[in-house]
Amino acid sequence: MSFRTSRRPRLRALAVLAVAGALALSGCSGDASSASSSAAGKTALRLGYFPNVTHATALVGVEKGIFAEDLGPGVTLRTNQFNAGPAAIEALFSGAIDATYVGPNPTVTGFTKSQGEAVRVVAGAASGGAFLVVRDGIDSPADLKGKTLATPQLGNTQDVALRHWLKQQGLTSTLTGGGDVKIVPQENSQILDAYSAGAIDGAWVPEPNATRLVDKGAKVLVDEKSLWPGGKFVTTNLIVNPSYLDEHPDVVKRLVQGSVDANAWLNANPAEAQKVVADAIARLSGKPLPDGVVAKAWANITFTDDPVPTSLITGAAHAAEVGTLEGGAPDLEGLYDLGPLNEVLRARGLPEVAQP
Repeated sequence: MSFRTSRRPRLRALAVLAVAGALALSGCSGDASSASSSAAGKTALRLGYFPNVTHATALVGVEKGIFAEDLGPGVTLRTNQFNAGPAAIEALFSGAIDATYVGPNPTVTGFTKSQGEAVRVVAGAASGGAFLVVRDGIDSPADLKGKTLATPQLGNTQDVALRHWLKQQGLTSTLTGGGDVKIVPQENSQILDAYSAGAIDGAWVPEPNATRLVDKGAKVLVDEKSLWPGGKFVTTNLIVNPSYLDEHPDVVKRLVQGSVDANAWLNANPAEAQKVVADAIARLSGKPLPDGVVAKAWANITFTDDPVPTSLITGAAHAAEVGTLEGGAPDLEGLYDLGPLNEVLRARGLPEVAQP
Protein backbone atom coordinates (compact mmCIF):
# COMPACT_ATOMS: atom_id res chain seq x y z
CA MET A 1 0.00 0.00 0.00
CA SER A 2 1.50 3.33 -0.96
CA PHE A 3 0.49 6.95 -1.37
CA ARG A 4 -0.70 8.04 -4.77
CA THR A 5 1.89 10.75 -5.36
CA SER A 6 -0.56 13.08 -7.08
CA ARG A 7 -2.47 13.44 -3.82
CA ARG A 8 0.47 13.97 -1.49
CA PRO A 9 0.40 17.78 -1.79
CA ARG A 10 -3.25 17.75 -0.68
CA LEU A 11 -2.45 15.69 2.40
CA ARG A 12 0.52 17.89 3.30
CA ALA A 13 -1.77 20.90 3.03
CA LEU A 14 -4.26 19.22 5.34
CA ALA A 15 -1.45 18.54 7.78
CA VAL A 16 -0.32 22.17 7.87
CA LEU A 17 -3.86 23.37 8.50
CA ALA A 18 -4.57 20.66 11.06
CA VAL A 19 -1.56 20.67 13.31
CA ALA A 20 -2.43 23.75 15.40
CA GLY A 21 -6.01 22.63 15.94
CA ALA A 22 -5.00 19.09 16.72
CA LEU A 23 -2.60 20.05 19.45
CA ALA A 24 -4.99 22.63 20.89
CA LEU A 25 -8.08 20.43 20.97
CA SER A 26 -6.78 16.97 21.71
CA GLY A 27 -5.76 17.30 25.31
CA CYS A 28 -2.96 14.96 24.27
CA SER A 29 0.11 13.98 26.20
CA GLY A 30 3.50 12.75 25.16
CA ASP A 31 5.83 13.85 22.37
CA ALA A 32 3.98 15.17 19.32
CA SER A 33 7.07 15.67 17.16
CA SER A 34 6.98 14.36 13.62
CA ALA A 35 9.98 12.06 13.98
CA SER A 36 9.18 8.36 13.75
CA SER A 37 12.50 7.44 15.39
CA SER A 38 13.62 8.32 18.89
CA ALA A 39 16.95 9.84 19.77
CA ALA A 40 18.16 6.44 20.92
CA GLY A 41 17.64 5.03 17.44
CA LYS A 42 14.44 3.22 18.31
CA THR A 43 11.35 3.45 16.14
CA ALA A 44 8.67 5.60 17.77
CA LEU A 45 4.99 4.71 17.64
CA ARG A 46 2.64 7.51 18.70
CA LEU A 47 -0.71 6.03 19.64
CA GLY A 48 -3.94 7.86 20.42
CA TYR A 49 -6.96 6.70 22.42
CA PHE A 50 -9.73 8.05 24.64
CA PRO A 51 -10.15 7.66 28.41
CA ASN A 52 -13.47 5.84 28.21
CA VAL A 53 -14.88 2.33 28.50
CA THR A 54 -15.29 1.74 24.76
CA HIS A 55 -11.51 2.20 24.47
CA ALA A 56 -10.82 -0.49 27.07
CA THR A 57 -8.60 -2.37 24.59
CA ALA A 58 -6.21 0.57 24.45
CA LEU A 59 -6.40 1.31 28.17
CA VAL A 60 -5.61 -2.28 29.08
CA GLY A 61 -2.92 -2.55 26.41
CA VAL A 62 -1.12 0.48 27.80
CA GLU A 63 -1.74 0.03 31.52
CA LYS A 64 -0.87 -3.68 31.61
CA GLY A 65 2.21 -3.22 29.43
CA ILE A 66 0.81 -5.52 26.72
CA PHE A 67 1.52 -3.08 23.89
CA ALA A 68 5.06 -2.40 25.11
CA GLU A 69 5.81 -6.12 25.38
CA ASP A 70 4.45 -6.97 21.93
CA LEU A 71 6.14 -3.98 20.29
CA GLY A 72 9.45 -5.08 21.75
CA PRO A 73 12.55 -3.20 22.89
CA GLY A 74 13.18 -1.66 19.46
CA VAL A 75 10.00 0.45 19.58
CA THR A 76 9.25 3.41 21.84
CA LEU A 77 5.53 3.74 22.56
CA ARG A 78 4.27 7.28 23.08
CA THR A 79 0.64 7.74 24.01
CA ASN A 80 -1.75 10.63 23.40
CA GLN A 81 -5.22 10.99 24.92
CA PHE A 82 -8.12 12.64 23.11
CA ASN A 83 -11.63 13.65 24.11
CA ALA A 84 -13.26 13.55 20.67
CA GLY A 85 -12.84 11.74 17.38
CA PRO A 86 -12.31 14.86 15.21
CA ALA A 87 -9.32 15.90 17.34
CA ALA A 88 -7.76 12.46 16.94
CA ILE A 89 -8.22 12.59 13.17
CA GLU A 90 -6.70 16.09 13.03
CA ALA A 91 -3.68 14.75 14.91
CA LEU A 92 -3.35 11.88 12.45
CA PHE A 93 -3.52 14.36 9.56
CA SER A 94 -0.87 16.59 11.10
CA GLY A 95 1.57 13.79 11.86
CA ALA A 96 1.25 14.28 15.62
CA ILE A 97 0.27 10.61 15.96
CA ASP A 98 0.77 7.51 13.83
CA ALA A 99 -2.25 5.46 14.92
CA THR A 100 -5.34 5.85 17.07
CA TYR A 101 -8.36 4.06 18.41
CA VAL A 102 -11.43 5.95 17.22
CA GLY A 103 -15.10 5.53 16.34
CA PRO A 104 -16.50 4.72 12.90
CA ASN A 105 -17.79 8.15 11.89
CA PRO A 106 -14.49 9.99 12.46
CA THR A 107 -12.84 7.12 10.59
CA VAL A 108 -15.06 7.72 7.56
CA THR A 109 -14.62 11.50 7.77
CA GLY A 110 -10.85 11.19 7.93
CA PHE A 111 -10.75 8.81 4.99
CA THR A 112 -12.97 10.95 2.79
CA LYS A 113 -11.40 14.32 3.68
CA SER A 114 -7.94 13.00 2.85
CA GLN A 115 -9.20 11.24 -0.29
CA GLY A 116 -8.14 7.94 1.20
CA GLU A 117 -4.57 9.03 1.96
CA ALA A 118 -4.55 9.38 5.76
CA VAL A 119 -6.53 6.47 7.21
CA ARG A 120 -6.43 2.67 7.17
CA VAL A 121 -8.44 0.46 9.52
CA VAL A 122 -6.25 -2.39 10.72
CA ALA A 123 -8.26 -3.94 13.58
CA GLY A 124 -11.40 -3.76 15.66
CA ALA A 125 -11.66 -3.04 19.36
CA ALA A 126 -15.28 -2.77 20.52
CA SER A 127 -18.80 -3.45 19.30
CA GLY A 128 -22.15 -2.45 20.78
CA GLY A 129 -22.86 -0.35 23.83
CA ALA A 130 -25.06 2.42 22.39
CA PHE A 131 -28.65 3.18 23.40
CA LEU A 132 -31.52 5.61 23.11
CA VAL A 133 -32.47 6.28 26.72
CA VAL A 134 -35.53 8.38 27.57
CA ARG A 135 -37.66 9.67 30.42
CA ASP A 136 -40.39 7.60 31.96
CA GLY A 137 -43.63 8.02 30.03
CA ILE A 138 -41.97 7.76 26.61
CA ASP A 139 -42.88 4.23 25.56
CA SER A 140 -42.86 4.32 21.76
CA PRO A 141 -41.48 6.32 18.83
CA ALA A 142 -44.78 8.23 18.60
CA ASP A 143 -44.23 9.54 22.13
CA LEU A 144 -41.07 11.33 20.96
CA LYS A 145 -42.93 13.88 18.82
CA GLY A 146 -42.31 17.32 20.26
CA LYS A 147 -39.56 16.05 22.55
CA THR A 148 -35.90 17.09 22.77
CA LEU A 149 -33.12 14.51 22.52
CA ALA A 150 -29.35 14.85 22.75
CA THR A 151 -26.42 13.24 20.98
CA PRO A 152 -22.68 13.64 21.72
CA GLN A 153 -21.88 15.64 18.56
CA LEU A 154 -23.53 16.72 15.32
CA GLY A 155 -22.80 14.05 12.73
CA ASN A 156 -21.06 11.70 15.14
CA THR A 157 -21.86 7.97 15.18
CA GLN A 158 -24.72 8.18 17.67
CA ASP A 159 -26.11 11.35 16.09
CA VAL A 160 -26.37 9.60 12.72
CA ALA A 161 -27.91 6.53 14.36
CA LEU A 162 -30.62 8.62 16.04
CA ARG A 163 -31.47 10.66 12.93
CA HIS A 164 -31.66 7.57 10.73
CA TRP A 165 -33.80 5.67 13.26
CA LEU A 166 -36.20 8.62 13.61
CA LYS A 167 -36.54 8.77 9.84
CA GLN A 168 -37.42 5.08 9.77
CA GLN A 169 -40.13 5.77 12.36
CA GLY A 170 -41.64 8.51 10.18
CA LEU A 171 -40.35 11.31 12.41
CA THR A 172 -38.43 14.32 11.10
CA SER A 173 -35.38 16.09 12.51
CA THR A 174 -33.21 18.82 11.03
CA LEU A 175 -29.51 19.57 11.44
CA THR A 176 -30.46 22.90 13.02
CA GLY A 177 -32.68 21.44 15.74
CA GLY A 178 -36.08 21.55 14.04
CA GLY A 179 -38.56 18.90 12.97
CA ASP A 180 -40.80 16.55 14.90
CA VAL A 181 -37.98 15.74 17.31
CA LYS A 182 -35.47 18.42 18.33
CA ILE A 183 -31.91 17.09 18.46
CA VAL A 184 -29.37 19.09 20.47
CA PRO A 185 -25.81 17.80 20.12
CA GLN A 186 -23.69 18.42 23.21
CA GLU A 187 -20.81 16.92 25.14
CA ASN A 188 -21.51 13.79 27.15
CA SER A 189 -20.94 15.56 30.47
CA GLN A 190 -23.45 18.23 29.43
CA ILE A 191 -25.97 15.56 28.44
CA LEU A 192 -25.96 14.16 31.96
CA ASP A 193 -26.48 17.62 33.45
CA ALA A 194 -29.14 18.56 30.87
CA TYR A 195 -31.12 15.42 31.64
CA SER A 196 -30.97 16.07 35.39
CA ALA A 197 -32.12 19.66 34.80
CA GLY A 198 -35.06 18.55 32.62
CA ALA A 199 -33.68 20.32 29.54
CA ILE A 200 -33.75 17.13 27.43
CA ASP A 201 -36.05 14.12 27.36
CA GLY A 202 -33.41 11.57 26.50
CA ALA A 203 -30.30 10.88 24.45
CA TRP A 204 -28.70 8.42 22.05
CA VAL A 205 -25.33 7.83 23.70
CA PRO A 206 -22.58 5.22 24.04
CA GLU A 207 -21.50 3.57 27.26
CA PRO A 208 -20.87 4.44 30.00
CA ASN A 209 -23.14 7.45 29.53
CA ALA A 210 -26.19 5.33 28.77
CA THR A 211 -25.72 3.52 32.08
CA ARG A 212 -25.20 6.82 33.90
CA LEU A 213 -28.49 8.16 32.48
CA VAL A 214 -30.31 4.99 33.49
CA ASP A 215 -28.88 5.44 36.97
CA LYS A 216 -30.51 8.91 36.93
CA GLY A 217 -33.92 7.36 36.22
CA ALA A 218 -33.94 7.11 32.41
CA LYS A 219 -34.94 3.90 30.63
CA VAL A 220 -33.79 2.20 27.44
CA LEU A 221 -36.10 2.72 24.46
CA VAL A 222 -33.70 1.38 21.81
CA ASP A 223 -30.68 -0.88 22.19
CA GLU A 224 -28.76 -0.24 18.98
CA LYS A 225 -27.77 -3.92 18.86
CA SER A 226 -31.35 -4.68 17.87
CA LEU A 227 -30.87 -2.70 14.64
CA TRP A 228 -27.87 -4.63 13.30
CA PRO A 229 -27.47 -8.18 11.93
CA GLY A 230 -26.32 -10.43 14.74
CA GLY A 231 -26.32 -7.44 17.07
CA LYS A 232 -22.84 -6.46 15.81
CA PHE A 233 -21.80 -2.92 14.92
CA VAL A 234 -18.46 -1.18 15.26
CA THR A 235 -18.04 1.20 18.18
CA THR A 236 -14.24 1.52 18.22
CA ASN A 237 -11.61 0.48 15.69
CA LEU A 238 -7.85 0.91 15.32
CA ILE A 239 -6.62 3.06 12.44
CA VAL A 240 -3.12 3.94 11.22
CA ASN A 241 -1.64 6.47 8.84
CA PRO A 242 -0.83 4.60 5.59
CA SER A 243 2.57 6.27 5.32
CA TYR A 244 3.52 4.83 8.71
CA LEU A 245 2.16 1.45 7.64
CA ASP A 246 4.31 1.61 4.51
CA GLU A 247 7.43 2.58 6.44
CA HIS A 248 6.96 0.33 9.47
CA PRO A 249 4.76 -2.66 8.56
CA ASP A 250 6.44 -4.78 11.23
CA VAL A 251 5.62 -2.23 13.94
CA VAL A 252 2.00 -2.01 12.84
CA LYS A 253 1.70 -5.79 12.88
CA ARG A 254 3.08 -5.87 16.43
CA LEU A 255 0.66 -3.12 17.47
CA VAL A 256 -2.19 -5.19 16.05
CA GLN A 257 -0.81 -8.17 17.93
CA GLY A 258 -0.88 -6.10 21.11
CA SER A 259 -4.48 -5.13 20.41
CA VAL A 260 -5.47 -8.77 19.95
CA ASP A 261 -3.60 -9.75 23.12
CA ALA A 262 -5.21 -6.92 25.10
CA ASN A 263 -8.68 -8.04 24.02
CA ALA A 264 -7.85 -11.64 24.91
CA TRP A 265 -6.67 -10.58 28.38
CA LEU A 266 -9.61 -8.31 29.19
CA ASN A 267 -12.13 -10.88 27.98
CA ALA A 268 -10.47 -13.56 30.12
CA ASN A 269 -10.15 -11.29 33.19
CA PRO A 270 -13.21 -9.01 33.17
CA ALA A 271 -13.20 -8.09 36.85
CA GLU A 272 -9.54 -7.08 36.89
CA ALA A 273 -9.89 -5.38 33.50
CA GLN A 274 -12.79 -3.28 34.76
CA LYS A 275 -10.65 -2.03 37.65
CA VAL A 276 -7.74 -1.26 35.31
CA VAL A 277 -10.07 0.71 33.03
CA ALA A 278 -11.82 2.56 35.87
CA ASP A 279 -8.50 3.54 37.45
CA ALA A 280 -7.08 4.69 34.10
CA ILE A 281 -10.15 6.79 33.32
CA ALA A 282 -9.97 8.44 36.75
CA ARG A 283 -6.27 9.23 36.36
CA LEU A 284 -6.35 10.40 32.73
CA SER A 285 -9.58 12.40 32.85
CA GLY A 286 -9.46 13.53 36.46
CA LYS A 287 -13.11 12.48 36.74
CA PRO A 288 -13.64 9.07 38.35
CA LEU A 289 -16.79 7.26 37.25
CA PRO A 290 -19.34 6.44 39.96
CA ASP A 291 -18.97 3.04 41.57
CA GLY A 292 -20.47 0.21 39.55
CA VAL A 293 -20.79 2.16 36.28
CA VAL A 294 -17.91 0.42 34.50
CA ALA A 295 -19.22 -3.04 35.43
CA LYS A 296 -22.73 -2.22 34.20
CA ALA A 297 -21.47 -0.70 30.97
CA TRP A 298 -19.06 -3.59 30.41
CA ALA A 299 -21.94 -6.02 30.10
CA ASN A 300 -23.26 -4.09 27.08
CA ILE A 301 -20.01 -3.97 25.10
CA THR A 302 -18.32 -6.74 23.11
CA PHE A 303 -14.56 -6.37 22.88
CA THR A 304 -13.63 -7.85 19.54
CA ASP A 305 -10.77 -7.83 17.02
CA ASP A 306 -13.31 -7.73 14.18
CA PRO A 307 -13.87 -4.12 13.01
CA VAL A 308 -17.28 -5.17 11.61
CA PRO A 309 -16.70 -3.39 8.27
CA THR A 310 -20.26 -3.87 7.01
CA SER A 311 -21.63 -1.76 9.85
CA LEU A 312 -19.24 1.10 9.16
CA ILE A 313 -20.04 1.05 5.45
CA THR A 314 -23.77 0.98 6.18
CA GLY A 315 -23.39 3.73 8.77
CA ALA A 316 -21.64 5.94 6.22
CA ALA A 317 -24.60 5.46 3.86
CA HIS A 318 -26.94 6.40 6.73
CA ALA A 319 -24.92 9.59 7.36
CA ALA A 320 -25.28 10.59 3.72
CA GLU A 321 -29.00 9.80 3.85
CA VAL A 322 -29.67 12.07 6.84
CA GLY A 323 -27.47 14.87 5.53
CA THR A 324 -24.56 14.81 7.96
CA LEU A 325 -22.14 13.59 5.29
CA GLU A 326 -22.03 15.66 2.13
CA GLY A 327 -21.70 14.25 -1.36
CA GLY A 328 -23.76 11.11 -0.94
CA ALA A 329 -22.55 7.69 0.19
CA PRO A 330 -18.74 7.77 0.03
CA ASP A 331 -16.47 5.40 -1.85
CA LEU A 332 -14.65 3.57 0.95
CA GLU A 333 -12.58 1.27 -1.24
CA GLY A 334 -9.14 0.89 0.30
CA LEU A 335 -10.19 1.92 3.81
CA TYR A 336 -9.41 -1.51 5.29
CA ASP A 337 -6.07 -3.30 5.41
CA LEU A 338 -6.73 -6.39 7.50
CA GLY A 339 -3.67 -8.32 6.34
CA PRO A 340 -1.68 -7.75 9.58
CA LEU A 341 -4.73 -8.63 11.70
CA ASN A 342 -5.36 -11.86 9.84
CA GLU A 343 -1.70 -12.86 10.12
CA VAL A 344 -1.93 -12.42 13.89
CA LEU A 345 -5.27 -14.26 14.14
CA ARG A 346 -4.03 -17.09 11.94
CA ALA A 347 -0.93 -17.54 14.12
CA ARG A 348 -3.21 -17.91 17.16
CA GLY A 349 -5.58 -20.34 15.46
CA LEU A 350 -8.40 -17.79 15.52
CA PRO A 351 -10.93 -17.11 12.73
CA GLU A 352 -9.80 -14.52 10.21
CA VAL A 353 -11.80 -11.41 9.30
CA ALA A 354 -12.94 -11.05 5.72
CA GLN A 355 -11.50 -8.09 3.83
CA PRO A 356 -14.45 -5.98 2.58
